Amino acid sequence: MTDRVLFVCHANLCRSPMAEFLARRLLAGRPVTVASAGTDALEGLPMHPYAADVAAETGADPTDFRTRRLAADLLAGATLVLTATRRQRSVCTSLAPAALHRTFTLRQFGRLAAAAEPPEEIAGDPLRAAVEAAARARGRLQPAAPGMDDLRDPIGGTAADFRSCAEEIERSMRPLAALIGAAG
Repeated sequence: MTDRVLFVCHANLCRSPMAEFLARRLLAGRPVTVASAGTDALEGLPMHPYAADVAAETGADPTDFRTRRLAADLLAGATLVLTATRRQRSVCTSLAPAALHRTFTLRQFGRLAAAAEPPEEIAGDPLRAAVEAAARARGRLQPAAPGMDDLRDPIGGTAADFRSCAEEIERSMRPLAALIGAAG
């Protein structure tokens, strides 16, 4: 069985598509698929050109990427939901309350995963083991200051702003990749 990480941002034009493409590269060879959506996305748009440049640097072709609006079934089918902001995390858990314990902001999950103990092996399910290990770390960390969990939206910024955002996304995802690797 393949587990799925769902990245969520506002319009599915910048942060979540960059996260999707970066995660594909970071999690290559692991039994994990990735997808993205936007809480307020208009269906079928191409990603922002600067975000597409970042995605292309992963070695994948972002030409066919199209935005999609967040729906409850996407949340129900995800093993882990990573949002760009606390507001989007709230939208996700309102839309699919059962996803509460597997929905985090990307930066929050990165901190938790970095502080997590090596996960207990769950046969054939390293992503779920990683999520559970990160969730257990929640009780050992001081809460972050408001805003520390939010990933700044680069829309309206320069190519350098998009690259900076992508670097923060990748920095937050490295602990996830390490936890999945440790789990199986």
